[in-house]
Amino acid sequence: MASAPTIFALSSGSPPSGVSVIRLSGPGAFAALAALAGKPGKPRQLVLRNLKDSLTHEAIDRALTVRFPAPHSFTGEDCAEIHCHGSRAVVDRLLTLFGAMEGCRLAEPGEFTRRAFENGRLDLTQVEGIGDLIAAQTEAQRRQAVRRMQGALAGRLKDWRERIIGLRAEVEARLDFADEGDVASALPATFAAQITTLKDEIEAALAGFSSGRLIREGVRVAIAGSPNAGKSTLLNRLAKSDIAIVTAIAGTTRDVIEVPLDLGGYFFVLADTAGLRATADPIESEGVRRAEARIEASDLVLHLVAPDSEDLTVLAPKGVEVWRIGSKGDLGEASVPDLLMEISALSGAGMELLIAALRQFAERGGAGEEAGVVSRARDREHLLAAAEALTGAAERLKAPELLAEELRRASDALGRLAGAIDAEDVLDRLFAGFCIGK
Repeated sequence: MASAPTIFALSSGSPPSGVSVIRLSGPGAFAALAALAGKPGKPRQLVLRNLKDSLTHEAIDRALTVRFPAPHSFTGEDCAEIHCHGSRAVVDRLLTLFGAMEGCRLAEPGEFTRRAFENGRLDLTQVEGIGDLIAAQTEAQRRQAVRRMQGALAGRLKDWRERIIGLRAEVEARLDFADEGDVASALPATFAAQITTLKDEIEAALAGFSSGRLIREGVRVAIAGSPNAGKSTLLNRLAKSDIAIVTAIAGTTRDVIEVPLDLGGYFFVLADTAGLRATADPIESEGVRRAEARIEASDLVLHLVAPDSEDLTVLAPKGVEVWRIGSKGDLGEASVPDLLMEISALSGAGMELLIAALRQFAERGGAGEEAGVVSRARDREHLLAAAEALTGAAERLKAPELLAEELRRASDALGRLAGAIDAEDVLDRLFAGFCIGK
């Protein structure tokens, strides 16, 4: 990275603001800062400096500056920051001056974090944690992202991989130096137990995937029922906004309307769906098909049953809970059995009880727990591959060549998850969603 250009960007929110932070990273970061701020301060200490155009000596602003020498910086390179007044004019002038300096260019999305990864300051799971923290909308998501960013998963991956590499070394030593007198022919007595322990630890982490996904992606809730059961009215009441059109005409909702909500610190994605019924209308029929698909993809289904609408059976896949809820309580009680509760989205009656039940569902599903760092499909894919390889290793203890190969597969799967192997495609997708100054 010694020949890499120096990058710069606005790392705080868009002006106007009280303070704006401009970040630089690369071999020319300190020189670029000195060109505008003059004599540098001590490393990692904020100092007040007059910022001047290096050519015209015109005053630009009075700001705080700080230097972070490599390798003890976020990116692992020389880094500098300017904390200036957050006006558009000041920020634009500073960015223009840095852009005119030789060897400096505007950073690409996520480039600071990418350099931190490439310089070994972060592993790929920590990079993902930073992205999750930037995108966090609820307190549970924030806690999960901070733990991942701080290395809760990275530390476990490093430990597992080092232990597997140690086991590989035991096997490969016997393959490569079988004729040497100082290498025992038999594997250590604890070898099989070590493989089993590793597999059990990885499978225990995998068991937390469902709860981790609920935190990160949200609890997917489908509001279903027959036409005019009050589905759109319920969505509007929960969202506290007139998002869905509500009329007395059956079949008004033709498509799935999704709304992300924070309910007591837990993230939910509620979906209003078309009324379920047989219909000759091709547009409404497509709405029913989409409603059924959304039900199948949900974690929970709220099946609304109203006094003035037809009752029906809502089918959901195994493992997806279906709550039968009496809606339109302002019209009277629904005369059907097995209702979990009665509500009126119009008057608000029973809504607090429903919201409390939704929060309890999230907590019961694991979304309220701290231990949800295994949260991405990529996590699950590579941990499953590692666990399967370890299972294969345990079955091939008497075939050293095959045993070594299974252990290599296990360590490579963990390496891919951490970003030590084949990380380029994942990085390209990941950093595309980052902001410029991160």
